[in-house]
Amino acid sequence: MDKDKKKDIAYSIVKAGVGSVPIVGAAASEILNLLVTPPLEKRRNEWMENIGERIKELENKKGIEIESLQDNDIFLDVVLQTTQHKHLTSEQEKLDYYKNAILNTAIGEHPELAEIQIFLNLISEYTVWHIKILKLFDNPTDWFEKNNLSIPNFMSAGLSSILEIAFPELKGRKDFYDLIWDDLHRAGLHKTGGLHAMMTGSGLMVSRTSEFGKKFLDFLSENQNK
Repeated sequence: MDKDKKKDIAYSIVKAGVGSVPIVGAAASEILNLLVTPPLEKRRNEWMENIGERIKELENKKGIEIESLQDNDIFLDVVLQTTQHKHLTSEQEKLDYYKNAILNTAIGEHPELAEIQIFLNLISEYTVWHIKILKLFDNPTDWFEKNNLSIPNFMSAGLSSILEIAFPELKGRKDFYDLIWDDLHRAGLHKTGGLHAMMTGSGLMVSRTSEFGKKFLDFLSENQNK
């Protein structure tokens, strides 16, 4: 186990115990500061350094003017919000999504501010599985080709069959992925009912995402590299 992970675990243990152990408030605060501040500062510094390096790359690659970003209110809003959200996760996939959101905003490839705020909240609230499943059903044929997998050939089946072939670790976990699918539907990110209705083989490969869903996926994708 790496040192940063151990520090995170120590923080969780201490935080849980502060309310039950009779420690003077000031002493408890000092303990938490000692355990929490160094790893959080390290994460923050690494995050800002990485984003700074990528923006510098964009200056050379896309010709953006770094100085102009100081006056770009949407860019600054996105930087502030993603930096707040990123402290709530250690999952690399989510950190990549936040990074892509910043970079796409820097090059001007972003939706309106209200949609940006919704999308950042969704990244924070959703599991990584939500986004993996949405990506799969945005373009199933393309997804299987990119992942070097044979495209399923069914006469008829439900979308759940495609899902379980794409992600064998979800096989038999119907309650889990049905809940995720319902979450995505409530957010307006796809335009399909349940995953278990029977349909033709060609119908299984049709894109299921809404226009709003496509905007969401585009916003968190590496568009700056295109």
